[in-house]
Amino acid sequence: MTHTDEYGDNMVTMLELIWGTGYMAPGGPGNVAKLLAGTQPQGKRILDIGCGIGGPAMEMVRTHGAQVVGIDLEAPLVRRASVDARTAGLQEHCRFQHVDPGPLPFPDASFDVVVSSGAVTQTADKASMFNDVLRVLCPGGYFSCYEWMRSEAEYSEDMHYWFKMEGLTYALETLVAYGDTLEDAGFVDVQMTDASAWYRNEVRREYDLIRGDLYVQMVKLLGQQDADHFVENWRAGVVVCESGEMRQGYCRGRRPD
Repeated sequence: MTHTDEYGDNMVTMLELIWGTGYMAPGGPGNVAKLLAGTQPQGKRILDIGCGIGGPAMEMVRTHGAQVVGIDLEAPLVRRASVDARTAGLQEHCRFQHVDPGPLPFPDASFDVVVSSGAVTQTADKASMFNDVLRVLCPGGYFSCYEWMRSEAEYSEDMHYWFKMEGLTYALETLVAYGDTLEDAGFVDVQMTDASAWYRNEVRREYDLIRGDLYVQMVKLLGQQDADHFVENWRAGVVVCESGEMRQGYCRGRRPD
């Protein structure tokens, strides 16, 4: 299976403008704290699936005292993350690795915690992914992810339009389906938390920001065409989030002892 890179320089720049330096998903350090809550991450070995440019992984080291391996399908993102980790002096605690689609390239029971923010959203075969996550977790270890999800309704024209504006691969599922798939894989203590109300407020705030205070900076950094594209992209995102069709959630499960 081959992978085609989807996150170009301008998209990465835009996501950092909205979500903070090093971040390609919403929530910043607060999202990292939610992912790790209750996992006692100090000194733990953590795998970050879909690490992007590395902001969350470096936050896990700085604030939570973890030892982190970040993996991603897109080599340019991994190169950027590796450079930033060295610049920050975190390379001994935070390592980034480019991987190919398919099974995780780690032995059984390699990690105490596995986290992901957005990677499962873009993975069609979630069952195989969850089975492999269970394999690389130590007994008693946690899998914790934040993902973009869907309602049970058929996709509307608004949703199809948002997909077109995003230009990314999506394989959305419902929160219930995530929970069922985790349990089928063998996870216990499965917890599902709907975060849609939180992000509905966030996406509206983001949209107001990019068509207002940030717009001039966006044009300077991205060019007029891409700046206008992202404004329309976020407007389309507001529509599907406020309708309840595009949803967000936290999912967690534990490998049995």
